[in-house]
Amino acid sequence: MNIEGKVVTLRAIEMKDLDLLAEWSNSPEIWHHLGGWHFPYSKLSTETYIRNIDNNNNEYQNFAIEANDIGLIGTISLSDIDWKNRDAYHGIMLGNIETRGKGYALDAAMTIMRFAFKELGLNRLSAYILGYNDRSIGLYTKKCGWEIEGKKLESIYRNGKFHDQVLIGITHKQYDSFMEKTNYWDI
Repeated sequence: MNIEGKVVTLRAIEMKDLDLLAEWSNSPEIWHHLGGWHFPYSKLSTETYIRNIDNNNNEYQNFAIEANDIGLIGTISLSDIDWKNRDAYHGIMLGNIETRGKGYALDAAMTIMRFAFKELGLNRLSAYILGYNDRSIGLYTKKCGWEIEGKKLESIYRNGKFHDQVLIGITHKQYDSFMEKTNYWDI
């Protein structure tokens, strides 16, 4: 089942995505804005990652973001899904840098929120964003209804110094209220 947005489709990651995912896995510009450890990835390790994706995993789902007019542009995820408390962590990566600032990330974020809240019945989504990633913080807090909930001070070591992570989140109730104000799906 694909998940349709206005201009993107969230779909399963397929072997046909291998070349782009391998390229993006080794892009310093992309990984500069994402948390975690980053080592060089071989095409074989990326292929192994794709082959090991379990689309029936109830705790982690990673989707390809496909722009209806371009093709694969990135990935988006729901992870650490806690079904008892109906909570999940969310992440997004636009690998195609030329698509940034054109509404694709906004549509992908709105689409994953609709899916998480209205199809999966989750009550809360949260994410950590590197403190210097103003573009992502602005996307979520100004255009998607998320709120800044706190910071993990000096929690990411990058380029010789420590950086903060900003905790953002949104509840199902906040999403519904935001949707009433914006009518995103009706525009």
